[in-house]
Amino acid sequence: MIKNEECIQNFESIFDNVKFASNSFIRLKILASLFIKPQNMKELTESTHLSYSSISSNMHELELKGFLYRENNRYYLSNSSKVRIENIMEFNRIITLLNEFFNILDGHVVDMIPNESVVEFYLLGKANLIESSGVDAYRTYNFINKCLAMAENVKCVLPFYYEPFFNSLEELALKNKDVELFVPESILGRFDETFKIKNISSFKEDNVFLLIITNQVMILGLFMENGYFDQNRLITSKNEDSLIWANNLFENFKKLNK
Repeated sequence: MIKNEECIQNFESIFDNVKFASNSFIRLKILASLFIKPQNMKELTESTHLSYSSISSNMHELELKGFLYRENNRYYLSNSSKVRIENIMEFNRIITLLNEFFNILDGHVVDMIPNESVVEFYLLGKANLIESSGVDAYRTYNFINKCLAMAENVKCVLPFYYEPFFNSLEELALKNKDVELFVPESILGRFDETFKIKNISSFKEDNVFLLIITNQVMILGLFMENGYFDQNRLITSKNEDSLIWANNLFENFKKLNK
């Protein structure tokens, strides 16, 4: 959250410098090459395949703008330039991620996700999209049950009643596994004193999102704008950053429903 706020606050000052660098293909090639490692002029001509004169004139401008500095005849990127390039790479990664997930985000309800989690969406950069097909119509639900069966602990936001999921969660509770569960108030009455999961809470809003976090995997499902849950698509990942994002989302959701 702090990282993102800092990026937004510094955007205007960063933008002018980024525009200066990106207006020249030669400058971009030089910066990209130096981002990999410091180099002297001979090494730069070899790595960029540019002429000595082209590199020399642009290096002077880049030095004046503070993008790089020279030490013992080798050129180094300044720390601020490294940060700028890393920010550009991060934005590019987010754009790529959004393009990959466009078919699940477009036409789906995402405003139920707390703002704190929206700004950390970049942590899902290595997540995958699982989709059902005509051959395997229940692929997503089977995937969820498989993940639950292998879990050592689990946190869930389950926005609808689907008996196999709750049976799997009860089995985990019987094995003394940690299970924390959120369900809508509208289905809370289905769980009486015989229900094995004791750490169960409710929320008022319907059609929020499906969230399952185990010790190994995170799973996110969304509702479509027509009010029906999209059982054909899930975002899932075993990546550490994705698990951090999912756990943060769960905690943010808890705060909103205290």
